Amino acid sequence: MEKNSLKLELKIITPNGTTHFCQADMVVAPAYNGMVGILPHHIPLFTRLQPGEVKIKTGNKEEYFAVTGGFMDVNPEGIVTILTDSAERSEEIDEKAAIEAKAKAERLLKEREKLSEKEFAMTEASLRKALLELKIAKKRKVKLV
Repeated sequence: MEKNSLKLELKIITPNGTTHFCQADMVVAPAYNGMVGILPHHIPLFTRLQPGEVKIKTGNKEEYFAVTGGFMDVNPEGIVTILTDSAERSEEIDEKAAIEAKAKAERLLKEREKLSEKEFAMTEASLRKALLELKIAKKRKVKLV
């Protein structure tokens, strides 16, 4: 991709590889201390991300991703790298699967004493991810209508 100094170069990387790669006018991400907007020529930044929504604006087009936290690096050359365990494009969120995952996690958490610490932590993480996906899917659906 040819570098344009008036654009950001964005990479979203998960353990499965690069999920998204594009040039953007602006990136808004859920930094640890609140939402942060990144424009071309932003100062270098390295921050922890909270679970939430990443907004990518290019011209009149906006894309949204549900991320489960992670880290974001903005370097002096305008390259924004987001490292996260999971990043899902809002329109690709399977609401039915998220509802099922939420229900399953809630059932398992009711029987907490039967779960090992690891199983409990994994179930809690699954519930948080499902709730995030549902929130973002619902939010985007309202905006599209």
